[in-house]
Amino acid sequence: MGIRGLLWRHSLFIILFLMCCTPGQLFAKSWWTQAAEPYEGITLRGISESTTSSRYVKDVLCKKFEDETGIKVELELLPWTDMHDRSIQDMATNTGVYDFVYVEQDIISAYLKQQYLVDLTVALDNNARLRAPDFSFDNFTSFLDYFRDVQKGHVYAIPMESFLKVLVYQKQLFEDPTIQAAFVKEYGYALAPPETPAQYRDIAAFFTAWGKQHGLELWGSTQQASLEHPAAFYELVESIFPMFGLYNWGINPKTLRASQVNGGTLNSELAKKAFRFWLDMLQYSPPEAYGSTWDETVLTYASGRAAMMLIYTENLPWIATDPIRSKIVGNIGIALPPLVPGVLKNAEQGKGYIGYYDGGAFGLPKDSRNQEATLLWLQYIGRPELQVDWALNSGRVVHRATLDDPQVKAQDKRFGGYFTLLQKYGDLFAGAPPFEFHAAVRDVISPYITMAIRKELTPEEALDQAAVAVDTTLQEMGYGSHS
Repeated sequence: MGIRGLLWRHSLFIILFLMCCTPGQLFAKSWWTQAAEPYEGITLRGISESTTSSRYVKDVLCKKFEDETGIKVELELLPWTDMHDRSIQDMATNTGVYDFVYVEQDIISAYLKQQYLVDLTVALDNNARLRAPDFSFDNFTSFLDYFRDVQKGHVYAIPMESFLKVLVYQKQLFEDPTIQAAFVKEYGYALAPPETPAQYRDIAAFFTAWGKQHGLELWGSTQQASLEHPAAFYELVESIFPMFGLYNWGINPKTLRASQVNGGTLNSELAKKAFRFWLDMLQYSPPEAYGSTWDETVLTYASGRAAMMLIYTENLPWIATDPIRSKIVGNIGIALPPLVPGVLKNAEQGKGYIGYYDGGAFGLPKDSRNQEATLLWLQYIGRPELQVDWALNSGRVVHRATLDDPQVKAQDKRFGGYFTLLQKYGDLFAGAPPFEFHAAVRDVISPYITMAIRKELTPEEALDQAAVAVDTTLQEMGYGSHS
């Protein structure tokens, strides 16, 4: 048969197919298009922190949602402090400027206390017409649990990013045969990512000395030791305390007190030991550590000035892949935080945790004027089919199945094995404790940490005074009781 015959048969097939199809079959609308019909043409306004994950939402997902639903989404991206202040102002005054807001994991309890957010579990149960067939809370990792209320387990925000705070190190330094031999000679054991705080100190001291001996801009580690920012507080209570087996910021969840005399552990010998360790490590950190928050420590590591550090892995994608901004592309190693013996086993048995589970979600304020349309949007960002590209772009993972995707597994090597570590150990990390008084306690403890960094107080004096101040503050706020 000639080409004309083939074309004729192909055309006849198409004609017969079209004749057999109804108009509805030919132009079938997706579930999302049909569900959004009553809201087509409206504009949703949201606010989020200016992170890689949020930029992906703004640049990619907002357009996808509009194309499929006809609902426009405008997302305002700001630094964390500005974003938080504007969100609070809007929700506290019921002005309804924002239809969705970024809710960081560690602040959700305060939002629930103020009843700022819509109960999404109830909202979806009461609006079956708006419940998407490809959305389920069961798809999410354990990070979703930090956006549930303690009493009912209802969900109040949809996770859009989550990250572990883990140890990163420069592989080319740890794998250099000359460096390895020198380390064994000095310390008597093989150089490897530290598994304990004592090993962390040894390795930090070694690389700091190595840098001096060889004229390198290299230190063993770096820290969030800013004198003008609460970053030091967060590093101490979220990362260092759990390394030593101390949890919940040293505050007793039952008595809601911090001092030992009232059932707390903030001024316990274990807490003081952990604080002494953290302060002692400053001698192995570069000068900029005293002005560093989580942003500056990442720049120190990406510039190759720190052999290792504890890092919020939201920064991992650009450090691992952007040679313009990062000098250590291809040389990133990932490991668990160094832990006192027994801490990992306890966490595996549900008796604690090994580090911080960071991240945020989008919540629906009660004063939103477009709650039903926003409910569609929040489910849309939780669709399974959107998760892989989002993870490859920004390193965030909020669905368990994402970690099994071949593309994510292929990217895992470039990220130093982070996705493998997340899949194996993610459930052993924890978010901030569900304290409604989060900000108040942070602001009470932070000055004492700063005074210890400045050596105006010893570590022991700082924690003793901080514990008493926390107890006083919580009593004045009406929380808890003496044991």
